Amino acid sequence: MPIVHIVLFEFSARTEHAKVVDACERMLALSEKCIHPTTNKPYVKSHGGGRDTSPEGNQGAFTHGFVSEFENEEDRKYYLEKDPAHLEIVASLKEIVQNVRVVDFEPGKF
Repeated sequence: MPIVHIVLFEFSARTEHAKVVDACERMLALSEKCIHPTTNKPYVKSHGGGRDTSPEGNQGAFTHGFVSEFENEEDRKYYLEKDPAHLEIVASLKEIVQNVRVVDFEPGKF
């Protein structure tokens, strides 16, 4: 069963807009840069994200969100724990992201 991975960012108030844009572009590029070591092909089924535009006002300080979909637990585990492209961006965001929220789910599983 596929797994949906949602990440929300609250960038530090002192982070320059250009650095936010760069971080977002690098996040979106992960779908092409994350290559499975066995197949040597991209393994993130879908990936997207951007700046919050919700008029509801429930986002708190979170300004950007990203959604990735993985075919299975094995792919998500590799992405989170071993994928060099993902681990590199995670490390680079520590200085500019003040708060992160992550929610993963399997569609229809309650």
